[in-house]
This record gives sequence, C-alpha cells and structure tokens, in this order.
Amino acid sequence: MLEVDDAEFDGLVADALDQIPPELARLLDNVVVLVEDEAPPEDPDLLGLYEGTPLTERGEWYSGVLPDRILLFRRNLLAMCEDRDELVEEVLVTVVHEVAHHFGIDDDRLHALGWG
Repeated sequence: MLEVDDAEFDGLVADALDQIPPELARLLDNVVVLVEDEAPPEDPDLLGLYEGTPLTERGEWYSGVLPDRILLFRRNLLAMCEDRDELVEEVLVTVVHEVAHHFGIDDDRLHALGWG
C-alpha cells in the first residue's frame, strides 16, 4: 500500500477542494470535509461518502441543522493507488464526486460525466 502521512494526505484533499471552480465553491453551504482512516463496516470498499441533505432538496424547513459531511476514506484511497500521481487524481475524483452529491447530482449522472 502507498504510504502518505496524514498531513500530506490532508494537503491533497485541500488541493482537490481548491480545484473546484470558485463559482461552485461559493455555493457549498453547511458542509464539512473530513478524512477518516476506515470506511464504515457496512460498506468497507467506499472511497468517499456524502451524508446530508443535497442543496436541491433543502426547503424552508432547512435551518439550524448540523453540517452535511463529506467523508474521504484514507486507507481505501491509499490501497488502490500505486503512486502519488495516481493518489492525487483519485483524491480529486472522489472529492468532486462527493461535492457533486451535495449539489444533488446522482451517481448515474456523475458516471455519464466521467466522474465515476
């Protein structure tokens, strides 16, 4: 498995977030991005996960709620990559994928757009 320390991995996540176009980044609302070592036991192969209410489903009732969460699973991302360049690309794809869920874009549409 590729080895990258926590600080460097967090930096790759920050770099991926910086690649989101500013006009979309401004629309990120009440969402936090976190890195966890392990995926949940019920879905151990996940690379990332969006937990929350997509912007397209928020209504008048949406206030005073805890932030949505975008989770990236460090060990799975490291395990699937052979080198740092591949890791940089996979972190970017995973961040974009999960941010897209925050905007209400489903997996089928993401796959059609090449962000599978």
